[in-house]
Amino acid sequence: MRRIDKKLIVSDFDGTLLTGNQIIPDSVRSAINEYVACGGIFAVCTGRMLRSILPRVRELGLKGLVVAYQGTVIAEIESGKIIKKGAIEYSSASEVCAYIEEQRGFEKLAYGINAYSEEILYTDIPKDNEHLKLYERITGVEAESAGIDMSEFISKNKLCCQKIACLVPPELRESLYLNLLGKFGSKFDVTCSAQVLVEVSPLNDNKGEALKFIASHYGVSMDSTVAVGDNLNDLPMIKQAGVGVAVGNAVQELKDAADIVTVSNNDGAVAKIIEKYGFR
Repeated sequence: MRRIDKKLIVSDFDGTLLTGNQIIPDSVRSAINEYVACGGIFAVCTGRMLRSILPRVRELGLKGLVVAYQGTVIAEIESGKIIKKGAIEYSSASEVCAYIEEQRGFEKLAYGINAYSEEILYTDIPKDNEHLKLYERITGVEAESAGIDMSEFISKNKLCCQKIACLVPPELRESLYLNLLGKFGSKFDVTCSAQVLVEVSPLNDNKGEALKFIASHYGVSMDSTVAVGDNLNDLPMIKQAGVGVAVGNAVQELKDAADIVTVSNNDGAVAKIIEKYGFR
């Protein structure tokens, strides 16, 4: 049996563990299995809903903890029991959505808002929208239509939200991100998890705090942690980890902050990192 070096490796899911074709390469599966069998701890930290990520990590055979909604929810994989959960209070969630709706008027945003509350995905995007259908296929979660402006829907139903996400054309992502950051950055975490997503979640319920929580749960020092990611929402854990890794397909800002840049998600990045840092 090989000796473990770094005791905890935490990976983002989409764009990092998964290939562009939404599969987990055999090389990555084998590397994770070997690392865990030798005593390493491997965890997934994703922006996905808990109900979306649980089947995927169970399919991998992982046990222990999984992080969903950017860090807002942490749960036990085997039982599904939630051990940490945050939320944006409904009046604040409504305020965020109202601001996005106002920006949509100015910028003519083509898509719309997804609100995540208690494992239900609500949307103001038309159900026949091809981008929403793709998102549903990828996540395995069918959205429920709000039928009215999301700000009004959240306020009317008093929905506390684990996350609010705006699906936007790539060319408008940066402007919406900066506008939301300027307006709400002191009250909430504002980030991007994909080329077409701008997301708002509770302040300090980010992946960096989730990494610290997991390390503390397992009694692992931060020096013995590795974090791997591809987008802005991975930045807090990349900065927090003993070794922060950006995959080759990562956004430039993440690459600039990382300790190393490895190969792309399509080239088995996580397997390479496990081999490099997981074993002595």
